[in-house]
Amino acid sequence: MSEINPVTTTASSTAASTPAVNPESIGQDFDTFLQLLTAQIKNQDPLAPMDSTQFVEQLATFSSLEQQVETNNTLGSIAAMIGDLHSALANDWLGQEVAVASKHVAYEGKPIEFEVNPAFAFDEAVLTVTDTQGNVVWQEALDPEQQRHSWNGSVLNQSTPAGAGVYEFQVDLFSNGQAIASTQAEIVSKITNLANENGQLKLGTNNYLTTDLNSVRKLSDE
Repeated sequence: MSEINPVTTTASSTAASTPAVNPESIGQDFDTFLQLLTAQIKNQDPLAPMDSTQFVEQLATFSSLEQQVETNNTLGSIAAMIGDLHSALANDWLGQEVAVASKHVAYEGKPIEFEVNPAFAFDEAVLTVTDTQGNVVWQEALDPEQQRHSWNGSVLNQSTPAGAGVYEFQVDLFSNGQAIASTQAEIVSKITNLANENGQLKLGTNNYLTTDLNSVRKLSDE
């Protein structure tokens, strides 16, 4: 897990700083090129005609350049659209309370609030907390009637709370006495920043979790 830096407007600012080439100017230059080429052909010495291969190569080169410019302009427009989309998402997500599905979470002495994915239908749930060495430090039955739960650092057979560090949460779900799933807890967090990693939007939270839109559930509007 690592905190990410906000770069929500990178795509749009990059597109804005790149000067666009006017397609009409390219079209006019292409027409001028064809006129000059036609004039050369008409006025060439019939006894020593110019190599037609050169004409074809020049035409192909100019046409390729025109297509490349058009492609660059199109990519610039797409980049600007992505930047605008990220800005819109930033306005919609920044500061929102969310539930982030995560196997690991950082404990810093304050209770960690979490929920169980509401998509599961269960009547029993057991939370198991382990440390980085794989030792079980806490285990408890969760009230299936409660939507939100918390772990305050309690440790089995100890009165002293767990030390600061990264812990693993596992929630085992049961229905009618039968195990139905072992799932990640959904850690209650707040979105603090957004980043673009290889074209994919990432959300950063106040408890150092990094996630994408597929692994987060907004709670603020519920």
